[in-house]
Amino acid sequence: MKKFMLICLVALFAIGGAFASGQNESGTKHIGVAIPSADHGWTGGIVWWANKRVKELEAEYGDQFKFTVVTADGPSSQVQAVENMMAIGLDYLVILPHESAPLTPIVKEAQASGTKCIVVDRGMSETDFGYVNLAGDNPGFGTLSGEWMVKEMVAKGGGNIVCMGGLPVPIDKERMDGFFAELDKEPSIVNLLGKDKYEFANWSTQKGLELMETFLIQYPKIDAVFCQDDDVLRGVLQAYKESGRSDIHTFLGGAGSKVVMKMIMDGDPLVRATVTYHPMMIADGIDYAVDVALGKKSADFHEKSSPTSVVIPSVLLTKDNVADYYEADSIY
Repeated sequence: MKKFMLICLVALFAIGGAFASGQNESGTKHIGVAIPSADHGWTGGIVWWANKRVKELEAEYGDQFKFTVVTADGPSSQVQAVENMMAIGLDYLVILPHESAPLTPIVKEAQASGTKCIVVDRGMSETDFGYVNLAGDNPGFGTLSGEWMVKEMVAKGGGNIVCMGGLPVPIDKERMDGFFAELDKEPSIVNLLGKDKYEFANWSTQKGLELMETFLIQYPKIDAVFCQDDDVLRGVLQAYKESGRSDIHTFLGGAGSKVVMKMIMDGDPLVRATVTYHPMMIADGIDYAVDVALGKKSADFHEKSSPTSVVIPSVLLTKDNVADYYEADSIY
């Protein structure tokens, strides 16, 4: 009887170890995708692209992979979602964290348990463990935006500009630093808020509308607006059109929403460009996990003592190339 109990305990420990490392008897690899809920346009795009890519991969690979896509409305619920996936066994975690600091401990725990982690967009707050940080090029985003804006304004004789950022977070500063580095090279352009100064629009259409209404009251002559985000741009344009003014000739948002892409394709005189920081990057993260599982990409990152950075370049979209990036069915 004692021998039988010993055999049972050994078997249970073996099964438990297999689940802890994300393995299962069928050999199917479990890829968990943890992303924010669709609380604005860009995150709506993240959810749409994640589900789209998972459906495509399920059709292509069948039982070779099991995908779980979970959305969360805040850091604590995202932590819980990752814990729940780990409890049933997780080979790969693809995560776009709500916030870096509160998600770092659970991602670090997942990595230590054997789960290979691909972190999309913002990295973790600790960098002493091995994961892939697949992110957009925030400095490049700002530089491309600044270069285009300077070219457009100089062609019209320079003039006055007002600027909006997103939130007081590192990626926002990287973007705005890159933008102002280009703007500051051109003496014919005047930032009405002061050198390298801007207001936060919270990546929100409503906040963009409110800020633009304030700027229109404060400043009788504005030539251009940079608001860094295509959701914000919609509010900015609404405020401008409702004001009845006709002095502004150039608006630039960013990220590459399909609404703004369509405006560019249709030849809108005020909106002639955007710069990509596309939510399709979550699909790139899922593809990265699949490629590692299939041996197409190295898994060495998992054993390293620091993150492996993979940068998705930003692209300036104008009427010349925007059709190549337009996805009519996308939610964003």
